[in-house]
Amino acid sequence: MSIVWQETHPKVLVKHVFLSKSQQPATQRVKKMFPVAEPAKSPPIADLVAALQSFLRGDAVEFDLSVLNWSQCSETQQRVLRAEAGIPRGWISTYKRIAQHIGIANGARVVGNALARNPFPLVIPCHRAVKADGTIGGYQGGQAMKRRLLENEGILFTPSGKVVMRNVYY
Repeated sequence: MSIVWQETHPKVLVKHVFLSKSQQPATQRVKKMFPVAEPAKSPPIADLVAALQSFLRGDAVEFDLSVLNWSQCSETQQRVLRAEAGIPRGWISTYKRIAQHIGIANGARVVGNALARNPFPLVIPCHRAVKADGTIGGYQGGQAMKRRLLENEGILFTPSGKVVMRNVYY
């Protein structure tokens, strides 16, 4: 995992959280999207890294969304991401339900596309959105990672690999 951030005095804002994929480490993706990015340290980013590590260990974590650089997201994407951030740990929702919740009729695809471009995975828990039929859907870190994250939160799966549709939010 890699985090790209910028200092805008007096604040530090996260521009992107990159998840590693089996075929491409996060650092390679950072170099491609942010070629001038340099490794650096910042206390607020160190706090975020600690929170992300705690989250990945299975702890319940409330992320501070004010450290995210929302300006890179369209208004619709911001609405989707904020709705997704509202889904509690141990719950899931569907792309369709999220769309209905934020008032986008027939907007499951809009929600799916906004989540696919989520610049803040894990901080905004886009792994908690699944298809209406219980299939897992896509994820930036791959479907295996999405399933592990959901299982880590207590979400159950059927023998055929579908999400057990309990604890459905919205």
